[in-house]
Amino acid sequence: MIEIEESSGNVYADLQTPDAEAMYVKAQLASKIGDIIRHRHLTQQQAAEILGITQPKLSGLLRGQFRGVSETKMIECLNRLGRDVEIVVRKAPRSHLQGHTQVVFAS
Repeated sequence: MIEIEESSGNVYADLQTPDAEAMYVKAQLASKIGDIIRHRHLTQQQAAEILGITQPKLSGLLRGQFRGVSETKMIECLNRLGRDVEIVVRKAPRSHLQGHTQVVFAS
């Protein structure tokens, strides 16, 4: 019998990656960047020029190779693609020992 474990929703946490939360945030940002590029029918070269990065760097980012790309750079990419980004800081619930970071996309 194959044992199946339910995911937490964060594959990086499930794999016990030390920086799981940060990697999950980057994955969501990279996915959104890719969605916008596809929606605008841009080639990777065209998108890279808009984003101010090389095409190979963009290609890696879109394939999940974003360890060398900061969250700040990804937010800048979203801005360059015509998206506003808001950062909201609020008090964590009492049930949490520390806060966490999440990405929420408005329609």
